[in-house]
Amino acid sequence: MNIEDIKKKYRLKFDHHTHTIHSKVGPYYHGKGNIIDNARAAAKRGLDSLAITDHGPFDFYGIDMQKLPQMRRDISLALASFPKLKIYLGVEADIVDTPNGLDISPEDFDKFDFVNAGYHYVPKCHMIHNFLAFHLPHWPGILQERLRRQNTARIVKALKSNDIQTLTHPGDKAFIDEHAVAKACEETDTLVEINARHKHPNVDDLKIYKQYDVKFVISSDAHRPKFVGRYAESLALAMEAGIDPERIVNIQKR
Repeated sequence: MNIEDIKKKYRLKFDHHTHTIHSKVGPYYHGKGNIIDNARAAAKRGLDSLAITDHGPFDFYGIDMQKLPQMRRDISLALASFPKLKIYLGVEADIVDTPNGLDISPEDFDKFDFVNAGYHYVPKCHMIHNFLAFHLPHWPGILQERLRRQNTARIVKALKSNDIQTLTHPGDKAFIDEHAVAKACEETDTLVEINARHKHPNVDDLKIYKQYDVKFVISSDAHRPKFVGRYAESLALAMEAGIDPERIVNIQKR
């Protein structure tokens, strides 16, 4: 099924992984739009709901936790402009070496409507080693396997120590054991993300995840408002891997 046929047959109900200018480092914005810009794009594309999920505080582009009240106020303004759209304040927490495995403490969970989590190149997770191993083809295999075990253990710990809604782009920035991660998602009822922005999970990864009793979610991971609600290519990828669209929680037949 080609992309245009997919768009005609299926719609995206919600996009719960988008970024805004609240993902920034110093004066540099990682996300390029305001909350209302993302809301406008979501309403235009006919989504039922949207989530603002800027990066966790350990990330180089992490949110300032002191600005969460302002983000709530911005969401209220956006809701007034687009009353048919539900808007949630979430976060894309970083999986790191902390007691609960995230850069969001258990005490801070109540500040968000839900928490997504994923691996990124941030401190407290062998950042340099993972970056080099993932991007240099001749990095020693024995070191890759060591990192694979360490990264997998971090992810499994984070999933089992927290109530995480979605595991974002698993395997995109670090080597992992997909079988072990899929099993942990199955045991914790965590959604496996099919990410419209990153290269992983790819078809081969998804063929592993589909063997387990997990559900999937498509996310745009939009860093610009124009990409909010992007889904067709990700759905095509899932179908190529043999995943029934009914296993994707935010896909609906038109």
